[in-house]
This record gives sequence, structure tokens and C-alpha cells, in this order.
Amino acid sequence: MAEITESKNFIHAFIEEDIAEGGRYAGQTVHTRFPPEPNGYLHIGHCKALIIDFGTAEKFGGLCNLRMDDTNPTKEDVEFVEAIKEDIHWLGFDWGDRFYYGSDYFEKDYEFAVELIKKGLAYVCELTPEQAKEYRGDLTTPATSPWRDRPIEESLDLFARMRAGEFEDNKYTLRAKIDLASGNFNMRDPVIYRIRHMHHHRQGDQWCIYPMYDFAHPIQDALEGITHSLCSLEFENHRPLYNWVVENVSVPHHPRQIEFARLGIDHTVLSKRKLRALVENGYVSGWDDPRMPTLCGLRRRGYTPASIRNFCDRVGVAKSPNTIEYAFLEHCLREDLNETAQRVMAVLKPVKLTITNYPEGQSETMVVENNPNRPEDGTREVTFSRNLWIEADDFLAQPIPKYKRLYPDGPECRLKGAYLIKCTGCVTDENGNVVEVLATYDPASRGGDPADGRKVKGATIHWVDAETSVDAEVRQYSNLFDDPDPDAAGKDFLSCLNPNSLEVLTGCKLEKSLASAKAPASYQFMRLGYFCPDSKDSTPDHLVFNRSVSLKDSFKPGK
Repeated sequence: MAEITESKNFIHAFIEEDIAEGGRYAGQTVHTRFPPEPNGYLHIGHCKALIIDFGTAEKFGGLCNLRMDDTNPTKEDVEFVEAIKEDIHWLGFDWGDRFYYGSDYFEKDYEFAVELIKKGLAYVCELTPEQAKEYRGDLTTPATSPWRDRPIEESLDLFARMRAGEFEDNKYTLRAKIDLASGNFNMRDPVIYRIRHMHHHRQGDQWCIYPMYDFAHPIQDALEGITHSLCSLEFENHRPLYNWVVENVSVPHHPRQIEFARLGIDHTVLSKRKLRALVENGYVSGWDDPRMPTLCGLRRRGYTPASIRNFCDRVGVAKSPNTIEYAFLEHCLREDLNETAQRVMAVLKPVKLTITNYPEGQSETMVVENNPNRPEDGTREVTFSRNLWIEADDFLAQPIPKYKRLYPDGPECRLKGAYLIKCTGCVTDENGNVVEVLATYDPASRGGDPADGRKVKGATIHWVDAETSVDAEVRQYSNLFDDPDPDAAGKDFLSCLNPNSLEVLTGCKLEKSLASAKAPASYQFMRLGYFCPDSKDSTPDHLVFNRSVSLKDSFKPGK
């Protein structure tokens, strides 16, 4: 795993040079853009990119546009557009009135393509996709095209007829005329337009030719006045083509492209194709399944905007690929929730505890802190009675060495915020299973505060009053994949799935105060972890809580 360090952001260093006196953008407003393709939901990898785009604009008092990259008519969907907007707003960013679609520029893209043809810098090619591969050449052999010297007027005529729909798919392409011998294969007369007779989700059937991303994207950036086009490292070899386009068409601005490394996380796949396969084949319940690395899935699991932004900020902006432990993402969430989440008591695997010397029919109220880290959150009341629920793991009929919880004739234990108790025995069913734990309490120990000076050898355990508790279903999540690198080349990622990534517990007992809990509230279930109400399935009649993260932190900074 790459070490987590907080170093100077090299993108910001470049921008500082650009806007300094004498720089290429001196006196201009820094202007970035986030251009997601609306063919799926945003995941944690996209989140890093959008935080870099929006965060950079924020740092320099600039602007950031949101532009849907819908130049490919085969994949886009309005459902994904709305989800992307929601995720960006949830993270705390806004694009103001600067919301665009790549397809808004189709007419301009076409005009600039015509301009290139007229300049002798583009031509209509008749090579099929198979032939194009054959003519592509290699590192020592230039590419070739028998159509490279097609007359300008002929290319203009064919390109207009391509737009008019006269030809079937793949009959012709429009290629930029750059350098067939270039060592960068992206510059070997790349295709900039292709024929696709397909319905577009916004343009309908108006177009049957579509610009390639490498041609359309720099034009979109330039028309919007983008100063810095920030993108992931796979576009580094495409930068010469980006620059060639903006230098050879009549656009008003020449943006600077800067690349950064993508975010990699272990035990995770971040390919939209693979995530879609998980959804469509029923391996998860949907794009917002809490095990998914999508922002909607992380939000449903209980991740907070602050924890994700902090994670991305601390991972930093790298120039080379790196892989971060999923445990560090959990560490960032745990840090945030430790400060903000209300403490409550919940019993996930309940067994009945009867305080035999506590009066029948009597109850009392205990006052407990909501969050010791936030005194301003105040206190709340919980009821205590003769009949309680405790965790089954907090009792053993036959104790093991160093076991400091309840067992017959064992040491006194503290009930959190209540009394000291001593176990006297248990009741079992016909199969020998414990169905009830018996104990006595010390009436003089009310409050159960370790600061009272009482030396107690037993542990402090949590509990819920059986008379007022509410039932709930609790879902505990683990990594979706057993393999730390399920996305590795040549690996069947589906074979790496963790069959135990979800554990569903029913009949859990919660404090009465949680009866009205709703997302996005987060709670620390004492001794158990951080949990949140499920935003989709939880109702007042059927409470469902998701474990966001455990209390134990396995991440070691600087590891």
C-alpha cells in the first residue's frame, strides 16, 4: 500500500505558476470542469477526480463547470445524470448555472471538423475498423491510409452526406491528418468522427455521426473558457492530440491539460463495466448496495461527505498510480463519526438478563451523555428495570481464561451508566442453550461510573431495557471481495467475491430513542461500531440499521 502523506499538490503548483505575473493565464480566473460520462453511478474513484476539479476551483477562487460527457449515444441515461448531480451536491460542491452536456456542442463540433477538412487537416477515410488495425503500423513501421490524399472537396461532400444519413455504420470515418509515423499512436491520423445510426437520449435522431471524445472534449473545454483541464493519467498520451485540436480550430481559448493518477483501493473494483455486472447479475441489491464503492452506496452505508473529502485530501494527488487500503477509508469515517455520532446502546445478539433482587414492576431513569466529545449535544434518558437484554457474548456458563464478563460466581461487572451486578447463574432450554442470565445488583452503585472509586475486576457491558426496547434488523458488511486485487488483469473478479460480505441479524434490541431514527443520522452502538438507519428499507414498523464501520481501527498511518 502506498504511504499516506500530505504533500504539496503538484496541480496547484502548476496553476500557481500559470496565474503568476507573466504566466500563461495571468489575470484570468481559474476555470476547471468535471466531465462525467452519464452511463453509471459515480464511485469513490470519480469522487477523487471531482474533488480535484471542484476543490481546485474553490482553492483559487475560480469556477468549475459540470458537463455530462454524452457524446456516446449507446450508454447515457437521464437516471445517471440526476444521480451524479445528487452525489456532487451531497459532497458539498455546486456548479451554479454552469451545467452543460457534451451533446450541446454537436453543431460546433461539426463546424470545426469542416474547418479542419478545408485546411487540409482532415479527410474522409474508407478503411473498415479491421483494415484500420491492419494499416496501423508498429513502432518501426508508419501507418498508412490510401485515402489520406483524398481531395478536400471530395471529403467535404462525403462528410456532409455522412451527416445526412446516406451511409451505413462504419462505411466512412473522418480522420485528422497529423503524422502517420508518430511514435505516439494517438497522433497517427486518429478518427475524429464515426457513423452511428443510434438514438441519442437528448438529441434524438438528429445526428447519425458522432465526434470521438479526443476531438470533442478539447473543443468543449475551449468553448467554455476552461483554463485547466484536469484528467486522469490514461489521458497523458492523448495530451498532444488535445493540444493539436485546440491549436488547429478557431476556438477562443487554449486550455492546459494536466494529468493525475487514478485512485486505486484494495478489495474493490472501480470499473463501471464490472460494477454494472455486479448489479445486473444480482450479486448486489443495486448501485446503492452498501457494499458498493459508489457514492450512493457509501452514503447508504453511513459514510459522510466530510469523511470522503478528508480521505481524498489525505490520499493526495499523485503523478503515478497507487493503491490505498480500504481500511484507510474506514479510518477516515471512524475519525469523523467519533466526533459527531450520538452514543446509544443496542444489543445485536440478545440474551435476557434478569436482576433477581430488583423489584418486580419497578423502573427508573438513567441519564447518559449523547457524545462525550461534544458536551453541547447534551444528555438523554434511558430506562432501567428488572428485565434487560445483553449480548450473548457477554456471558459464558464456563468461563475461559482471562474472561472478565459475566459468568456464575464471577467478578462484579458494570452495566454501562447503571449499576454493578454479579452473575449468580443462568437458565437453559432442553438443548442446553442459555435463554436467561441471572444476576443481582448493588443498589448503592447507581450510575455505574468507574470514577466512583470502586475497584471492579469485571468488564463494563452495555444493555437495553427489555420493557422499552424496540426490535430491529441489523446488516453487518465486510469487504465485497476476498482478494485484495480483484481488478487485476487476467483475473475473474467474480471468483473473488466474498460470500460472507453481508450478515443479516434479526431480533436485535435497541434503545427506545432509536424508534424514530432516520437516515442520514449516525450512531455509535457502544462497544459494537457505528451504524445508521437504512435510507431505503428502514421504516417505523421495521427498523433496519447498517453497520457503517467497526470500532476497531486496523489502519496504521505510515504503514
